[in-house]
Amino acid sequence: MRILVAAVGRGRSGSEQALFDAYRRRLSWPVTLREVEERRKLPATQLTQREGELLLAALPKAPALFVVALDPRGKALSSEDLARRLADWRDRGVNELAFLIGGADGHAEAVRRRADFLLSFGPMTWPHLLARAMLAEQLYRAQQILAGHPYHRG
Repeated sequence: MRILVAAVGRGRSGSEQALFDAYRRRLSWPVTLREVEERRKLPATQLTQREGELLLAALPKAPALFVVALDPRGKALSSEDLARRLADWRDRGVNELAFLIGGADGHAEAVRRRADFLLSFGPMTWPHLLARAMLAEQLYRAQQILAGHPYHRG
């Protein structure tokens, strides 16, 4: 299964990016990061709409693409539940999985409609660069759970 993380904003060479990269390297699934950014100063509603367009344009044209949008209105899963979902998607023939991380004002409605699943990291607000690292760690944890590895001791 190939994984795309499409995220609004540019990562910098800071600790959050290093953490994302460290977990990405540990994954046996290939993970690609695509960053999108609207540089024009737009009103918040228009900016969210434009960021949504950019995220949707970043998606590959794969027939078995499954899209997960990280959204506070989504379903909060335990690490074990995420691992089971990933295994289920894989077993149902999903070979391209995309995770979408929105901008400061969240996702446009078009992104939510396109998503096959809305995933929440809980009711707290997380910095977008940290959300990338958290996602990469949870993907690694799910991989280890599915492999029966003791990394996860939940």
